[in-house]
Amino acid sequence: MLVTLIPLFDENLNVSAYSLFSQRYNFLLHPNFSGTAKNDGATYIEGLEVIEAMGWKTTSPSREFFISIGNVSIFSDIPSQCSEPHSHLVLMIDDTISPTKMYLDRLKELKKLGYRLAVRNLSVHSYESCAPILKLMNYILIDSQKVNINKARVYFNKHYPGLKLVASNIKDMDTFKKLVSNNSCFLFEGSFFRRPVTHGSNELAPLKINYIQLMNLVNTDHFDWDRIADIIGRDTALILLLLEMIHTMTAYSDVTSIQQAASVMEEEELKRWINTAVIKELSSDMPNEVIRISLFRAEFAETMAPSFGLGQKSSELYLTGLLSILDIMLDKPMERALKMVKVSKDIRCALLNHTGIFADALSFVTHYEAGDWQEVSRLMVLHHIEMAAVQKAYTDTLRWYQDFISISNKVFVPAQKKIS
Repeated sequence: MLVTLIPLFDENLNVSAYSLFSQRYNFLLHPNFSGTAKNDGATYIEGLEVIEAMGWKTTSPSREFFISIGNVSIFSDIPSQCSEPHSHLVLMIDDTISPTKMYLDRLKELKKLGYRLAVRNLSVHSYESCAPILKLMNYILIDSQKVNINKARVYFNKHYPGLKLVASNIKDMDTFKKLVSNNSCFLFEGSFFRRPVTHGSNELAPLKINYIQLMNLVNTDHFDWDRIADIIGRDTALILLLLEMIHTMTAYSDVTSIQQAASVMEEEELKRWINTAVIKELSSDMPNEVIRISLFRAEFAETMAPSFGLGQKSSELYLTGLLSILDIMLDKPMERALKMVKVSKDIRCALLNHTGIFADALSFVTHYEAGDWQEVSRLMVLHHIEMAAVQKAYTDTLRWYQDFISISNKVFVPAQKKIS
């Protein structure tokens, strides 16, 4: 099964929930499943097994998960499929569930069990006919590219004042800001947060310039370790984060200084953790989801490296994923952003032109992130990648990221105490 987490933001760009977007089969590899066999196992709710396997605290200890259910799986024994708290699960239906007594009774039963409910893909002309369903919903997801959100807000506030609006498919930050200013919605979803806003009109803060210079020193073939250690040692937050990562995510529990780390760790491993710590600090003024994407792409790409025949270049693939949203972090087009950092030709080709040996692996990771299963399936067929390998890599990456976030939460140094 392919499954990815799609973030839902509040008005302050904090992630308030995740939507689990999934596909059980690779339809390009098994086309029969898209025909008469597509309803095989339809009583099974895709995504619940991921939450059950990881535990809801792995990804989001205080947020909700929006999980799609179909017109068959709605009648399944949902509690037996996932033992996590019902209050954290939002069961999301679509227009295949009609306002008949059979479905309405089941929706009422699910609400009594503590589940929250959401509906999506309703056409405007069906709002009135679906009134019995809408009265039971906690959320409604509205496609911002197809429906006037402000008009929808007026309608739902009048007829369903307790219903929370979720604007989906938001393409740019300007649209997001307009929706926020109009108090139109409760949650927001889309690709808007992945794109630079000013396209390079802002100057970088001195601290960010220092971080970029540090990355450039680290990623040279023969770097000056004494100089690197000196720069890291001047930034309290950076050195604490780096040492905590080394303690928690490697076998070096007795390392107490950067110099000591350099003496016991392999160069590539040390580069990896310095790059990761620098990226974390470089994006500290960005929405949390930005750093999640950067780290997630890096780890997921490295984990999938053998599947793309890149096992010997996994560390470079990690850096490729890490820098894949450098344009967002620096608020500049990628071409200008890459002029500021020193990377290999292979990494540059993948990030700038989507070509070269890393292009397919990076494309796989980014399309997987967006739930573009057709392209993911095509790349799996092209590179002979099994579904089980992908699912394990994704789940392992989720766990790895949770470990990293636990580290970050331990290391808190107020901004005013940073030494630039």
